[in-house]
Amino acid sequence: MSIRAIVLALGAAIFFVLPASLDFVADWLWFGEVGFQQVYSTEITARAITWGVAFVIAVAWLTAHARLALASMSAAPLTFTTREGFTMALPTRDQVRPVVLVLAAIGSFLLASFVSSQWMPLLAWWNQVPFGKADPVLGHDAAMYVFTLPALELLRAFLFGLVVLAAIGTAALYFAAGQIALSPFGVRIEDRARRHLSWLAVGLFLILALGAWLGRLQEIVSPSGIIQGAGYADVHGRMPAALALTIASVVSAGLALATAVGSSPRHLIAAAAVYALVLLGGEAYAGVLQRFVVTPNEQVRETPFMEYNIAATREAFGLDRVEERELPAEASLTRQDIEANRATLDNVRLWDHQPLLETFGQIQEIRTYYDFVSVDNDRYRINGQNRQVMLSVRELNPSALPNRTWVNERLVFTHGHGLTLGPVNQVTAEGLPVLFVQDLPPVTSVDLPITEPSIYFGELANDYVIVRTRAQEFHYPKGEDNVYNQYSGTGGVPIGSLWRKLLFAAHFRNYQILLSDDITSESRLMFDRQIRRRVQKIAPFLVLDDDPYPVVSDGRIFWIQDAYTVTQRYPYSSAAGGVNYIRNSVKVVVDAYQGSVTFYAAEPTDPIAQSLTKIFPSLMRPLDEMPADLRSHVRYPEGIFQLQASVFATYHMTNPAVFYNKEDQWEAPAVDSGGESRRMEPYYTMMKIPGEQTAEFIQMLPFTPRRRDNLASWMVARSDGEHYGKLQVFAFPKQTLVFGPQQVVGRINQDQVISPQITLWNQQGSTVIQGTLMVIPIEESLIYVRPLYLRSQAGRIPELTRVIVAHQNRIVMEPTLDQALARLFGGPATAPPPARPAAAGVTGVAVPPPSPPITDRAGWERLAMEARETYQRAIDAQRAGDWAKYGEEIRRLGDILERLKQPQ
Repeated sequence: MSIRAIVLALGAAIFFVLPASLDFVADWLWFGEVGFQQVYSTEITARAITWGVAFVIAVAWLTAHARLALASMSAAPLTFTTREGFTMALPTRDQVRPVVLVLAAIGSFLLASFVSSQWMPLLAWWNQVPFGKADPVLGHDAAMYVFTLPALELLRAFLFGLVVLAAIGTAALYFAAGQIALSPFGVRIEDRARRHLSWLAVGLFLILALGAWLGRLQEIVSPSGIIQGAGYADVHGRMPAALALTIASVVSAGLALATAVGSSPRHLIAAAAVYALVLLGGEAYAGVLQRFVVTPNEQVRETPFMEYNIAATREAFGLDRVEERELPAEASLTRQDIEANRATLDNVRLWDHQPLLETFGQIQEIRTYYDFVSVDNDRYRINGQNRQVMLSVRELNPSALPNRTWVNERLVFTHGHGLTLGPVNQVTAEGLPVLFVQDLPPVTSVDLPITEPSIYFGELANDYVIVRTRAQEFHYPKGEDNVYNQYSGTGGVPIGSLWRKLLFAAHFRNYQILLSDDITSESRLMFDRQIRRRVQKIAPFLVLDDDPYPVVSDGRIFWIQDAYTVTQRYPYSSAAGGVNYIRNSVKVVVDAYQGSVTFYAAEPTDPIAQSLTKIFPSLMRPLDEMPADLRSHVRYPEGIFQLQASVFATYHMTNPAVFYNKEDQWEAPAVDSGGESRRMEPYYTMMKIPGEQTAEFIQMLPFTPRRRDNLASWMVARSDGEHYGKLQVFAFPKQTLVFGPQQVVGRINQDQVISPQITLWNQQGSTVIQGTLMVIPIEESLIYVRPLYLRSQAGRIPELTRVIVAHQNRIVMEPTLDQALARLFGGPATAPPPARPAAAGVTGVAVPPPSPPITDRAGWERLAMEARETYQRAIDAQRAGDWAKYGEEIRRLGDILERLKQPQ
């Protein structure tokens, strides 16, 4: 070997092998820190074995064929003269051999890399668990399609790549050797080349036979007309044609073999013709069957297959467990109903995520380098009561530091601090949210202590930091000074030794790690701190929910990340969101301070989760091992519920005739908000489900009939205790009109009091933000609640200024939810908050509390006096030109007069 070759080899090793090795060692140490080296070693072992086996097979195959082709080349240089008089020399065998071997190695490397990238499907096939559900056409268990079919398709692709690469390489060599040449009469192929290429054709036709046989299985999981899975034309046309093509491919392989051992190429030509004719004939037959047999009688022909599709889709998305209940016609609510459902109404969410996030950012970020990334919903036991709250973690954003040095970003400003938490339905006199937990350090006004508020691992943190250094870690600001501390946990990889400094300096391409005097023998390096990235790195085979959420438990802050097991190959199930089978099989808990990650098996009966447990025995723990306080905060994830709701909107129709005509298809309501029409999304709330005695934490989404605005039903997913994961649907009678969200919004926009007031606010320099319209089931009826926020022209803080409540054909707008309910249903109301400065010239409307229930003559006299006072306020507003107040007082007077009509 020449010196130049040695230098090139060393350069390639330094350029490719060394960085990969450094990354591997760094990751190995990281997996050791989180306690999942067994998972990583399983992945690395599987990748190495599959790559090694594939590479050996590929290089042996390609080299063998290359040697056969090289044998046809001359060892001595051959020259020939062209018609134009040019003399050309053909390359010799020794000249070509090194190039061929290098190309064979490159081709083998690429094939082996492709195979090793599919390590997880291979392990899943080897450790598969049956579903116990057979497809209705071929009778195979669903595991055949979920686990075995991907492995067989990988095998076919690998074999096809081997044959194609061998054919291309040998053809090129034979062309260089003169065994294949172009002549005036076409292509001339010598016997040696013809026999060799014919043997490759035999292999190709056998691989095509395997592909045709797999085609029958692929029909069961592929879209077909109106359903997913094989339809009438597929079962009676394409699948028999695929079987015929399998036989034809084997026959073609036999004809190619005859060419390989014989002397005539006609058999090979016949083989290609047989394959092409059967392939085209099968497609033509299926097309004719579809057009002339299925299309004229589609509903009748496809009915059995629609039944297969409906049943499989409901099973795959867990919709076969949905409890459906029909409600009577919407009833009128009374004050007694309101009081009986006080736990529901006391937890109505009046703060939307975006306005609340903006408000947190203005009043609780404290310093510019703190960020609130998102707002989450949860429930806590506060002062003896279950309360729905909204909370957001205060994370540190290094990119917002005023002085962005390496020491500041990596050693000093290492973590966020605390969180903000408050009830969903309370507001201060200034229109701001009431906070149970606030400020730095966290101050709690309820029995929810936080003893360790540091946030080293969160939704935002992904850059590496080094803790336990000589540099003081910034903890939180205190007036003009700062409070510092030092990390005392176990998170991070020890980095005290010289070789580890060198390793991570190379891994992060940052020399400061090696040269910094602040790093000591006790220092620890934290990286991959972002929650989703951290979990995904450990378990790349799981699909993660988009919204990890924080939980305060035992004085510490944790993150709960929901994870799904999914597939696209469940037989006869329709796809939604890129999958046709999904289970929320895993709950992941991440300690915001320590960085520890714990996987819990939330649905141990799921075959995919059982397969993962066989592959990675140490990955998941039983859900029963999750600490009780943490488990009380487990919630049904929004991602899977939204997917299930979108599928159920169609697949609640189990009658094939109704399903075919889409007679009763539902959809999430579209609601106008800020001039845009948006589909409602699921939302969390606490409510008492019809038939239950206590309020519980649920997720809810209403449905309207497709292209209609009236309400058809509402769907809930339960999250508490033994009811976790139960799905229920409450449907209204089809012959009864129940106002839907869009209709209620239309009536709000047309209301003679509300609409002018909103217009007036917008014209006076402020911006009115209309919050989420929420559907609140009460008993067997509904109320609609929509908060209004006001942002002044000069300010950035949205203030909750009014609450709109609608029931049946009545709509009211009041400063508080209690006042609005009192106007609708009578009874006492909580006094409005003390008057606060109006936003940007907006005139506040003083609204007295409604009168108490009338029980005696004195009550009637008070009501008459209230009518006179209300009339006088209306006249005063008219004289002052305040037409919004005038309209509101006239409407209030109408309500009082209606009450005066009641029998005494």
